[in-house]
Amino acid sequence: MSTFHNRKTIVWIQGITCNGDSHSFFNYENMKTFAKSFEIIYHPLLVTDHDLLSVLDDEKHYDYLIVEGSFSKDISIIERFGLSLETIMNKIAHRVDYIICAGSCASYGGIFRLRNPEKITGAIFSGEEQGGFWKKNDKVINIPGCPMHPRWLSDTLFMLRSGKKIALDSMSRPKEIFSYFVHHGCLRNEYFEWKVDANQFGEKEGCLFYHHGCKGPMTHGNCNKILWNEVSSKTRAGSPCLGCTEPTFPTDNIYETKTYMSLPLAPTGVSKRAYYTITGIAKSFKIERLEKRLIDDN
Repeated sequence: MSTFHNRKTIVWIQGITCNGDSHSFFNYENMKTFAKSFEIIYHPLLVTDHDLLSVLDDEKHYDYLIVEGSFSKDISIIERFGLSLETIMNKIAHRVDYIICAGSCASYGGIFRLRNPEKITGAIFSGEEQGGFWKKNDKVINIPGCPMHPRWLSDTLFMLRSGKKIALDSMSRPKEIFSYFVHHGCLRNEYFEWKVDANQFGEKEGCLFYHHGCKGPMTHGNCNKILWNEVSSKTRAGSPCLGCTEPTFPTDNIYETKTYMSLPLAPTGVSKRAYYTITGIAKSFKIERLEKRLIDDN
């Protein structure tokens, strides 16, 4: 009996992209298992038995269309083999069960949208606004991130393959992955609670929220629960969360903490008055243990 029996089929199309989400996915640690369950019919960076034009013209049904990169209907901005992205999508989007947007560019327009927000969008969103490349498309599942975590895509595909219905949030992200905040599981949470700041990037001690622009308390994702390369995350490595899974990404002054009356903005879902009161009380304590260097001086 063939090991590869009944594999689900994937067509991977690139819009305006840096290839980052492809390279992130190629680092998926269980690729052999993945290959037993899924067949990539076409990917622009992989050698397969099919090219893009043959896939567009064969009229076959495929299970999943994965789109990487921002969308535009303007052929002067993006084309593939002389075809506009709109022509390509019209040929294949109706022949798949799901359209999965891999990364923030495909989901919301991302970095490339900054150049021309009128003509460069995500699939069904343009930034935070509904109505991107399509005004509405119930097949779309957004998996944002710059890049997306490879587990987010593989877990979503395996859930779909098993027939599970995926609950989505208001930005069409799987709740299973994006109900968490990056803040959850962050090893610096005790520093956050007692308002002890990091002195500089790269240190193991201190919170990066107050002066270094960390957006972990208001960014949806499980980066500190499912680690990158199974070992680390931005905050564990001493870099602030940049908020790359949010439709507002990228923001100006990305390493700068926005403040209100010299106090950092309150985390998502927290009353400003309550937060600033608690902050004042917490900062009045001096926790000697947290003021020391735990690792870097040893």
